[in-house]
Amino acid sequence: MIYTVWLPLVLPFLAGPAARRLPASLPPRRAVLVLALAAIGLAGASTCALALLVVPGATHVPAVAAVGHLLVPLASGAPDAVVAVAAVAAALLVCCTTLLVRGAGRRQRRLRRARALAARSDGELVVLADDYPDAYALPGRPGRIVVTTGMIRALSAPEREALLAHERAHLKDRHHLFTAVVDLAGLCHPGLRALREPLAYAVERSADESAAAAVGDRGLTARAIARAALAARAASAAATPRPGPALAATAGPVPKRVAALLGVRDPDPGLGHGRAMRPLVRRAAALALLSCVVLSAGASLHAADELHDGIEIAQGESP
Repeated sequence: MIYTVWLPLVLPFLAGPAARRLPASLPPRRAVLVLALAAIGLAGASTCALALLVVPGATHVPAVAAVGHLLVPLASGAPDAVVAVAAVAAALLVCCTTLLVRGAGRRQRRLRRARALAARSDGELVVLADDYPDAYALPGRPGRIVVTTGMIRALSAPEREALLAHERAHLKDRHHLFTAVVDLAGLCHPGLRALREPLAYAVERSADESAAAAVGDRGLTARAIARAALAARAASAAATPRPGPALAATAGPVPKRVAALLGVRDPDPGLGHGRAMRPLVRRAAALALLSCVVLSAGASLHAADELHDGIEIAQGESP
């Protein structure tokens, strides 16, 4: 366990570079799911690794050894070093747990406030009298689409329909849950914070594709998103804060999203003109992220199995 237990703590730092390329290697909806599941798997494995590091040091404490009926401590190394590692791991575990509980509570409060705001309207669409051009999806039971009068004036009727289809996709696919999962995973391990940006982009791309399918015109959808973003940027000084869980069509790298809708591929940096290599690089990104998850989970299970064997030995049982 002394070696394998460290892998789940290191691999999340390597997942970030792979995650950044993932939205270009998979269909948007699938990329959203893979990123969320990877965040869950890596966060769970790293948390388990911290817990496993605590146990050997704890067995050097006589009271703990007595409760577990252990004849000898689980670790044969220097007791001071083992106890020190366990103390640091315990502190990190408490810190992560505290951040996770606080983060989950904060998101829940924001979601309740958003649902209270959404409940003020009987229809799906909530129109706010505000000159700032904005539109966003507000999760609730049921969810609402909030649009300002400024955004209505900025777009033509077909463009408004495309924009509403984008926000409707956020509600239908419950994208706020995926963003919550990745945000909370980032509280469990700092390396997983690098997954937030790719997930946010994949969520917007997924909604873009759903909107294009709903209105039957990719060019119209691209134009609606571009014009909405330009209108919001031009009036950014008068921006009204959105509720915490809100998802907006103008978020993320809009030019890159528009190019994807129009079928213009974003060139991969560092590949020059090696077009034949680009599909391989994109598949490698998905494979690298999957490998990080599998290795983290496998290392945690292996470390747990070794810990179990150590407990049996410490109790005087045969391994």
